[in-house]
Amino acid sequence: MAGWLLAGMLALVLPAAGAFTVPDNTAARGAHGEQLAQAADPARRPRVAAGTLAVLYPDIGEPYRKVFTEILEGIEDQAQSHVHGYPVAASADPVELQATLKNSGCRVVIALGRQGLKTASGLDLPLGMVVGGVSSVPDAEKLNGISLTPDPALLFSQLKGLLPGVRRVIVVYNPQTNEPLIKLAREAARAQGLELLTLEASDLAGAVRRYETALAGADGRRDALWLPPDPLTVDDGVIVPMVLRESWNRNIAIFSSSIVHVRKGALFALYPNNFELGRDLATLALARLNGDLARRGVAPLRAVRTALNTRSASHMGLIISTSQQRSFDAIFPEP
Repeated sequence: MAGWLLAGMLALVLPAAGAFTVPDNTAARGAHGEQLAQAADPARRPRVAAGTLAVLYPDIGEPYRKVFTEILEGIEDQAQSHVHGYPVAASADPVELQATLKNSGCRVVIALGRQGLKTASGLDLPLGMVVGGVSSVPDAEKLNGISLTPDPALLFSQLKGLLPGVRRVIVVYNPQTNEPLIKLAREAARAQGLELLTLEASDLAGAVRRYETALAGADGRRDALWLPPDPLTVDDGVIVPMVLRESWNRNIAIFSSSIVHVRKGALFALYPNNFELGRDLATLALARLNGDLARRGVAPLRAVRTALNTRSASHMGLIISTSQQRSFDAIFPEP
């Protein structure tokens, strides 16, 4: 249940806008994946010395704090050691925190959420930091970490598994915030034999017009609509209700990276698996502790869970068996 809460907490812990930056090419993403895969072997996972790794996360109350608790549990599982977590508020004293980390022997910090990143950026860390729990990071090409935005390759693979007849994915996006994500999506679509129709919009009115035009010309037999993480072009008050209504009337599949959209009627979404995300972040931190300081870039999220709306699936004529439904982590409407 706590994993589902992440979508609702993003406005509290993430920057409101900014570029989503990922490694520049598929090779970079592949190297990142190889690093994570190698670390999955217990024989290749060194135990972290106590105190050398710490986690900074926003000092926020329940139920949202549990999200960060789950990430921390994943970090400890991968590190095979207790890892001290420091909840940090906006009023946190950086001098005091710096002294605490130094006295504990901390060499690498995993910074979670907006407040964790802001606080860690002002500290003197011998081996730097690993960033997680954010969807946008300033100067992300200089950092190392994992975004909260699911890898488009995983989204498109899930889409083809449910709707193998789909040939084109339509997306309306704001180039000021999501151009790097769309670049990554183009590579993923090409690799999976999909056409990606990208429509730019820089304001809400423009986004509405783009959606109206796209939906009017869409064919439910071959087209699907992707709602990316974008507060402008996927505005929850105006855009999402309009798009869900029109897609239902025109029998066009919608998929997203927000479980909230599935609850409202989107066909499916991918959302973070907090525990596994923690393990992946720990792997990057372990690499830094072992001397790998050259790796840069904030990779897309691959530790994901899946949500499905069976009512929308039925409306589109999809027959999803009980056994198939078990492969999803969340089903809507809830029984």
